[in-house]
Amino acid sequence: MERRTYAREYAGAGARMLGLLLAGGMLLTACGGGGSVHKSSADGASGRQGTSGGGQVAPAPATAGASDEGAQQAEGGRQKSVAPDYLSTFALDVDTASYGYARRRLADGYLPEAETVRPEEFVNSFRQDYRRPAGNGFSVTVDGARADTGGAGAGDWSLVRVGLATRVADEHGERPAAALTFVVDISGSMAEPGRLDLVKKSLSILTDELRDDDSVSLVTFSDEAKTLLPTTRLRDHRGKIRDAVDSMEPTDSTNVEAGIRRGYEEAVDGHRQGANNRVVLLSDALANTGETDADAILERIDAARHDYGITLFGVGVGSDYGDALMERLTNKGDGHTTYVADETQARKVFVDQLPAHIELRARDAKAQVAFDPKTVQQFKLIGYEDRKVADEDFRNDSVDGGEIGPGHTVTALYAVRLRDGAAGHVATATVRWLDPRTRAPHEESGSVETGAIDGGLWGGGSGKRLQVAAVAAYFAQELRGDRLPGQPGLGELATRASSLAAATEDSSVRKLADAIARADRLKGGSGSDGGVQQEGEMD
Repeated sequence: MERRTYAREYAGAGARMLGLLLAGGMLLTACGGGGSVHKSSADGASGRQGTSGGGQVAPAPATAGASDEGAQQAEGGRQKSVAPDYLSTFALDVDTASYGYARRRLADGYLPEAETVRPEEFVNSFRQDYRRPAGNGFSVTVDGARADTGGAGAGDWSLVRVGLATRVADEHGERPAAALTFVVDISGSMAEPGRLDLVKKSLSILTDELRDDDSVSLVTFSDEAKTLLPTTRLRDHRGKIRDAVDSMEPTDSTNVEAGIRRGYEEAVDGHRQGANNRVVLLSDALANTGETDADAILERIDAARHDYGITLFGVGVGSDYGDALMERLTNKGDGHTTYVADETQARKVFVDQLPAHIELRARDAKAQVAFDPKTVQQFKLIGYEDRKVADEDFRNDSVDGGEIGPGHTVTALYAVRLRDGAAGHVATATVRWLDPRTRAPHEESGSVETGAIDGGLWGGGSGKRLQVAAVAAYFAQELRGDRLPGQPGLGELATRASSLAAATEDSSVRKLADAIARADRLKGGSGSDGGVQQEGEMD
């Protein structure tokens, strides 16, 4: 995926703006989504075109000139004016593997590859302070703050945070039974410390946590796949399950396709009506045998996925990790992914967060944020490039969304530039999801006004959790070579993260500060704010 700095995002904007001002109109140019132009029909919001994940927005043209190709369409030899698209639509995502893997790479003394860095997964790795809904749906919280850091280009930009949360699992409540099929990579690459040994420890931990009425099956794969343990109730068979786990040894090559196909066959054979049926893939995802394309792999198990509602949970391990393949598999497999580097993280995933990983509160969940053109001049969704949904498909329930469990929070951050003197409504965020059992659609919305984002991010009394989200997003942007308005350098980010760790007494924020400091050292301690090219500036 092409990564762009803000300077390149706005390259040529000055020339376009001059031509449009001479024509008496204003131009809509995209700020995200690979630089495509997002337009909407002048007839209203119902005819949205293209795929929207964020973009730069400007006033609708009052009088479009002949040179205004960004604000006009040719139709039957005539020029037709179009209004800007103020919608941003994406599938929800609770993956955190990108951040976990980045921390592992930094701990090993290497910067993560830019293409493995997904800002939304950095942000969603941290606890947030959103209110929880009373029922099984979502709460929607929208707030923000001015980007008042010392970083270059802050100007009149703000960060707007869209926060979605599900109700936590009742600790003493009755959850549906779990029917889990573990698909374990035992290829030669899994012999490295921190791979198969960690997987075996993780499964041992999980065996202790599951209930008597839960069931598990175990599939292993290297150059081919085999069933090590058919579907087995936990009740009186924990010792048998542990013996099967202990017997796994690394060998041969990595045929992910064979493992997933056999895993879904086992999941179908052991399918339990009313239970949480899930395939759990534990692998370094370094496929080198058989089919290695995620779409082709999933096509072979598509019927099992749709007909039986089986979801895929990916657990990544290893210093070399096939991040792109695992993310693609879980996105298309109606699930999510995480990454574990040690036993502490394994316990967090398989003990502390167990209900969130095996239960579902929502299927095919999508969010759509509608910005008010009277107050908003530009916006950019930070991350979610791989999760964009066409605006017109927001209420098309056949279009894939995200699967969300209990106790999850989903955060989307936007860089938003308000119009001069703007006051009033800024945006309305709506989340739509399907009930995991009845498939009935539901929606919930929340909105934000200019007064709620007037305070400074650091000095204006904004919440600590918003600040943590901002630091995580800025860190991710820095690692992949992108710039945001007001983005500080790594040195300042590390300092702010350290202060937040002390203020929140949150060990995960302390680890974030350590990771930023490591990245700063690996980059030579440059930590400079750099430049952000604004609208109308020239190279």
